[in-house]
Amino acid sequence: MPAGSGSVSRRRAASHRKTDVGFVLDTRSLGRRPGTMREQQRTVTTAEKIGLDLIYIPEGAEVELDLQLQAVSEGVLVTGTVIAPTAGECSRCLEPFTGEVRLHLTELFAYPDSTTEQTTEDDEIYRMDDDLIDLEPVVVDAIGLELPLQPLCTPDCAGLCPECGVRMAIAGSDHGHEILDPRWAGLAKFANESPGNGSPDADADPER
Repeated sequence: MPAGSGSVSRRRAASHRKTDVGFVLDTRSLGRRPGTMREQQRTVTTAEKIGLDLIYIPEGAEVELDLQLQAVSEGVLVTGTVIAPTAGECSRCLEPFTGEVRLHLTELFAYPDSTTEQTTEDDEIYRMDDDLIDLEPVVVDAIGLELPLQPLCTPDCAGLCPECGVRMAIAGSDHGHEILDPRWAGLAKFANESPGNGSPDADADPER
């Protein structure tokens, strides 16, 4: 589930911000004649982090939108890419890391008076508010599905040493711990505590 946002319902697609800024797109210049298209490029700064607990798009990050808006009979079809920086914590070694996520969008926004809008449940399709499209719920939903639940700083991250907790990436190839079979633990303790510690000359008479 996206961190800090909970389950984002598709009904949030109806935006009440009457401005063509951020994730909100004004389609009035596109019109409603099927087949009409318009390119849309924009950089949006996130107001809050978007994603999961261990990996997300940070608050204040710049999200690049490269989109195509096409009028169809039932609404506006939005296709294109969304590119954004990510930050997270490795699920194996717990170190912070950064990266990038690229989303490919294909989403229909139904007109308020269309058959699709009138016959489809609220959570099954995104809707327009008059001539406005709010892409934020689309991006939030897509990010929640695209980002890994167990992110890694590198694909071959060796994680932490199970004995001492040091990162294996910096521990060195010779890092290790002698693990004694618990069945022999008592015998080892006896040997260490016995006089002379097992030396063949430990009990010898010093006068001989």
